[in-house]
Amino acid sequence: MKSVTVSIDVPQTPEQAYDFLDVMAHHERFTDHYLTDWRYSGPDRGTGSCATVTAALGGTKTDVTIEVVEADAPRRIVERNVSAAGRRLAHGTYAIEPLGTGGSHISFTYTWARAPLADRLLAPVVRSTMRRANRTVMRRLAVELARHVSTAGS
Repeated sequence: MKSVTVSIDVPQTPEQAYDFLDVMAHHERFTDHYLTDWRYSGPDRGTGSCATVTAALGGTKTDVTIEVVEADAPRRIVERNVSAAGRRLAHGTYAIEPLGTGGSHISFTYTWARAPLADRLLAPVVRSTMRRANRTVMRRLAVELARHVSTAGS
């Protein structure tokens, strides 16, 4: 299946954006519109930080284990996602690039490595649903990042 990429520009520096995204528990604040019941394991941040969540998308619910498998400050975070009893394997990659204005361009790419037959048969619908949900994620990320940076700086 083709990957899905969404992005947003924010006024925070790449270091500020990375510092926020590097903490697994912060992701709950901007994804809880479709990822709920967060259970954490491993370190709080960086490679090995992990959460198991319940994903509710497209009328179905499934548990997803999200583990950070690569952390390259302040540019990139790669998560491995396993769901559908291991039949779905995907990677979510946050890429953070500096903007000429001093802010950051944050993109998130969801790439399927393995997908159940139903996902493959309904690929256009699955991809559209993921794109829509993750566009909302990016808008909510911008709000939460601004809130985090303003409270950390005071």
